[in-house]
Amino acid sequence: MAKIIITGGTGLVGKKLTKLLIKKNHDVAILSRSPKNKNEFKWNISDNYIDESALLNTDYIIHLAGAGIADKRWTEERKQIIIDSRVKTANLLFDKINELKIDLKGFISASGVGYYGAITSDKIYTETDKPGHDFLGDVCQKWENAAYQFSTIKIPVTILRTGIVLSDKGGALDKMKTPIISPLGSGKQFLPWIHIDDLCEMYVKAVENNLMGIFNAVAPEHQTSKSFSKALAKSIKKPFLPIAVPGFLLKLVFGKMAIILLEGSKVSAKKIEKNGYSFRFKTLKKALNNL
Repeated sequence: MAKIIITGGTGLVGKKLTKLLIKKNHDVAILSRSPKNKNEFKWNISDNYIDESALLNTDYIIHLAGAGIADKRWTEERKQIIIDSRVKTANLLFDKINELKIDLKGFISASGVGYYGAITSDKIYTETDKPGHDFLGDVCQKWENAAYQFSTIKIPVTILRTGIVLSDKGGALDKMKTPIISPLGSGKQFLPWIHIDDLCEMYVKAVENNLMGIFNAVAPEHQTSKSFSKALAKSIKKPFLPIAVPGFLLKLVFGKMAIILLEGSKVSAKKIEKNGYSFRFKTLKKALNNL
């Protein structure tokens, strides 16, 4: 049994992961701006504050906190919030762990496949590829650098570069379930995805099997916007319209944020499979049938 702190524990992944870790007999504490339950402890980035009692005897920190990339239009202010909510939170955790001399067994951080940039190509990106030269690439690089501070005090670091998380409790999949399902833009852009159960099991593996380093947290099967939309329409028995939603319209509605809908590349899952992870949901058909 390990004592694990989760940031972002009240989010889509955090809630599911908390339940899974407790089921596996781990002791879970959640850092929250507004604690409500007995396993939740207050932290406030603006005040540089963490309830230190939460940190005592901690074995692992799972850092999921971060403002939603696709929640609001990317104004300059919003971009800074997206970065700060990931980087400043990690910095605060690092400072407190260092100050209190807590001997963590591991710091496990989320990141995104946006690390590789919003690009549509046939290249299959692996963990050794360089970051993209755009906002998403910049966010993920800063996010990961903040996590890697922990390695300077000899704490192992694990990073999961996550694709679109598919869940039946909200998130991206819920927004895709429109009355008529259509691809977006060219329809040729790839959508790296992962079932929420597989993602949570990867975090558990990082804790229980000392999975260290950077891993792409995506399913092995590659889907384009068009093939994904077709599979979703069939799964939820909604009409599929092969005529794509025009890119200019998405840019009009979402501004610069539209790029995450209009561009995307293939991302490799081979490294995590070689490190012993066996996917429960390798295919989109199986994932959608489950959800």
